[in-house]
Amino acid sequence: MAHELIHDTAANRYVLRVDGALVSAADYVVRDNSISFNHTFTDPKLRGSGYADEVVTFAVDDVEKNTGYRVVPMCWYVGQWFDKHPERTNLLER
Repeated sequence: MAHELIHDTAANRYVLRVDGALVSAADYVVRDNSISFNHTFTDPKLRGSGYADEVVTFAVDDVEKNTGYRVVPMCWYVGQWFDKHPERTNLLER
């Protein structure tokens, strides 16, 4: 299975495709110096496979490496992801 992680800047979305099919995505909005993740999606047939974790990890890594944004986890899944990765909470907007 070919996994492809993409930052689709035109759609304000991080995407995970497996064998060309969209399996998970994290949508965001940029405001001033912050990036607000407001929706995470995983194909219902594929939930529980770790795909959302994979796309959110990719998104957070990209934000940390390539921007100066602070993260606002408006989506419950992204908030939960940060709870599981307390070493990354330095990226959160206070």
